[in-house]
Amino acid sequence: MPNDYQVGQTGKIVAPELYIAVGISGAIQHLAGMKDSKVIVAINKDEEAPIFQVADYGLVADLFKAVPELTAALALKAATLNAVSAAAKIGGDIHVLVAGQGAQAVAEAASKIAGVAKVLLADDAAYAHPLPENVAPLVVNLAKGYGHVLAAASSEGKNLLPRVAALLDVAAISDITGVVSADTFERPIYAGNAIATVKSADPIKVVTVRTTAFEAAAATGGSATVESIAGTGDAGSAKFVGQELTKSERPELTQAKIVVSGGRGMQSGDNFKLLEALADKLGAAVGASRAAVDAGFVPNDYQVGQTGKIVAPELYIAVGISGAIQHLAGMKDSKVIVAINKDEEAPIFQVADYGLVADLFKAVPELTAALDKA
Repeated sequence: MPNDYQVGQTGKIVAPELYIAVGISGAIQHLAGMKDSKVIVAINKDEEAPIFQVADYGLVADLFKAVPELTAALALKAATLNAVSAAAKIGGDIHVLVAGQGAQAVAEAASKIAGVAKVLLADDAAYAHPLPENVAPLVVNLAKGYGHVLAAASSEGKNLLPRVAALLDVAAISDITGVVSADTFERPIYAGNAIATVKSADPIKVVTVRTTAFEAAAATGGSATVESIAGTGDAGSAKFVGQELTKSERPELTQAKIVVSGGRGMQSGDNFKLLEALADKLGAAVGASRAAVDAGFVPNDYQVGQTGKIVAPELYIAVGISGAIQHLAGMKDSKVIVAINKDEEAPIFQVADYGLVADLFKAVPELTAALDKA
């Protein structure tokens, strides 16, 4: 590895929220560079390695087995755990489908989810990329043996399950926030201002789950069997060409514990640097209102709201956001909402736990500076 990767007394001094030391014995010069990390996790096959003396959590294991297993567990998206919780409220055995290429480790991780009875693994090159045109026929073939088919109401789930419902000739029940019984569900309507109770008479209920409405199932504690099944192959109606992924050191918007969002009041994309600086101090994700996205200030994947991403972090800071109904629908379930706006009549203050009527271009830098001193 290049010299600029080196952590230690003669390298770089780091103090991250989480430091994972893999195959590192723990020489004094290395410890000098990372011992102030908030949480230290050590993976080493030598239980006598000095690194364990400073580690908060230690795993004595072969790193060539442990690291791939950890990677697979992380590949299992958190939204899956919320969908499993929704399925548990319906009742009955819960089976999880893992469709992919080289997905055995992910299936093993899924088998450890509490409450899961079986994992069905379709390991096929056709599922190397989750094209709904290829995955939908697989789900349809399997669905005939089940009473319910659930997926998280993510972009993937919302792309896949309506196709499944159409092929099964049943209604799709979208974005549920509650389970009343095995055939009755609650879902928001009118931008979340009303809750509809929907009862389905279809033999197979095809349901997407609003993940913020259900607690995540425990990722460990289960002991489900993993069963390999045959795939349905490439449907031939679509081809994966490529993808451009946004890379960021900040947490993913829908999974972040803290979200800092900006609206039209930011006035330009360049001014979002103020929010990025604040977010970096808090370890937060950065979001935006639809108005900010439509104005071209930030990319579409920043959008929070009815037509964007639904979030429910521990703390949501809305900066320069008026509080249109469609935006509130995407963040009103946040545990604590803080609003900063110079318009004291802005609707955002009606849902905020704490509000600051101030010029954001003064208030945000002051808040960031205060965090520097904390």
